[in-house]
Amino acid sequence: MVQIRPSDPHARRPTEAEFAAARAEASAHLDPPGTEAAALAAWIESPLGPLLAVADDQALRLLEFPERAVLTAEFRRLRAALGPVREGRSAMLERAAATVEAFFADPAAPVDLPLAPLGTAFQLSVWAALREIPSGATRSYAQVAARIGRPTATRAVAAANGANPIAVLIPCHRVIGADGTLTGYGGGLWRKRALLAHESPLAPAPHHQEELPL
Repeated sequence: MVQIRPSDPHARRPTEAEFAAARAEASAHLDPPGTEAAALAAWIESPLGPLLAVADDQALRLLEFPERAVLTAEFRRLRAALGPVREGRSAMLERAAATVEAFFADPAAPVDLPLAPLGTAFQLSVWAALREIPSGATRSYAQVAARIGRPTATRAVAAANGANPIAVLIPCHRVIGADGTLTGYGGGLWRKRALLAHESPLAPAPHHQEELPL
């Protein structure tokens, strides 16, 4: 089991005050109300804290916990590709909220929502492979690398996994170390533990784990 220092802020659930502060800081990335924008953002509540969702008319583009250090870079990419991003309501964001709610009610619920994260061709191949990992199962970085036909690219796969901009629905939390340790998670290891525990009733029997296809 991975060892976590008690002083590590990612090892524990934040307080409500810390959630509020992180949410306010993340909201500062949004353009002012009334800005003409093709991409809209909304907060989605979850048992693991608020999630910031960004979508255009075609797909969900981002779903992140507010503490993510990479939000600044992610919003830079979103604006470069889509233009301004402001808070608002849309049918796609409502579908995203319903999908998140369905996942936390039943981790086997299908993700019936178009996802279109922004990334390189390599990153997109990794994120597509993550979506093939069934709920209740885990894979190592080496297994994901083999799945995309790049068996020597384990470190690059780990980097792409960490850069995943759609938390929960693109399940980067299902990737763990080859020795079974949790390794890292941008939303905090406490969330990774909680997500895997939420999905654990669906886990296969241990003696079948290695027989599962990638």
